[in-house]
Amino acid sequence: PDLGRRFAERKRCADPECSKLMCRGKAMRDFKGPDCRFVNFKKGEAVYVYHKLIGKSTELWAGSVGSDFGYFPKDLLEINHNYFNEELELPTDVSLFFFL
Repeated sequence: PDLGRRFAERKRCADPECSKLMCRGKAMRDFKGPDCRFVNFKKGEAVYVYHKLIGKSTELWAGSVGSDFGYFPKDLLEINHNYFNEELELPTDVSLFFFL
């Protein structure tokens, strides 16, 4: 299907609102995203994951670094703590991909 500006049709979360922390990890190298939908981080910073995209764009997860929130490539994160082992599969909303 044509997803337009969405990265994926579905996501995995710890709760129906995707507000609970799924896991925490450490950035393995610096990352600067291509636009405001992405979160930037430096090697060694703690990254907190709130949802994982599945389907078309399985390489992106969403999380926070400090007070900044956005998407990042999952391969740049070394997971060091899982908060939930069970994940819910939910549809994405196009509003998730637009930040003001």
